[in-house]
Amino acid sequence: MVDVSRSWWPLLLRGLAAVVFGFLALLWPGITVLALVAFFGAYALVSGIFALFAGFRHATRSRAWLIVTGVIGILAGIVALVWPGITSLALLYVVAVWAVFSGVAEIAAGIHLRKVIDNEWAFIVAGALSVLVGVLLIIRPGAGLVSLAWLVGVFAILYGIAMIAVAFRVKNFSSRVDVP
Repeated sequence: MVDVSRSWWPLLLRGLAAVVFGFLALLWPGITVLALVAFFGAYALVSGIFALFAGFRHATRSRAWLIVTGVIGILAGIVALVWPGITSLALLYVVAVWAVFSGVAEIAAGIHLRKVIDNEWAFIVAGALSVLVGVLLIIRPGAGLVSLAWLVGVFAILYGIAMIAVAFRVKNFSSRVDVP
């Protein structure tokens, strides 16, 4: 038996990190490429670590998807921090690919979580927002870095709110779940 409600806090920290990152991106829209790379790299790394921690913490069916989300976030964060001088277009594609792949993994995790928590939608919404932003960035790469900062900032705030909602739903879920 696994107490799902004990894994609420990594989700909360991921959501709070996303909201903070989003506000920082909105506060400084004229931010340099280097600073945006650092903010994104730090956020992706922290988010990835907490997703990985949550994946290893409990053995549910969504475990593999949380681990995939964590590895993708850690890799995206490392790429962004190791090569800070990359161009805005390269940054745009790193963010876009990370958003699409982690969003797909989170949608899958949300679908599996629905088997544990009735009417669970916030994780799926967070994943769908991530995929949508990633696709928009791929389709319109010439939007510019300022537009990317605003788009990523709004996305991160909405995503963070959705993750915070998931955290509190998981926290309030008091049943134990049998793990196969």
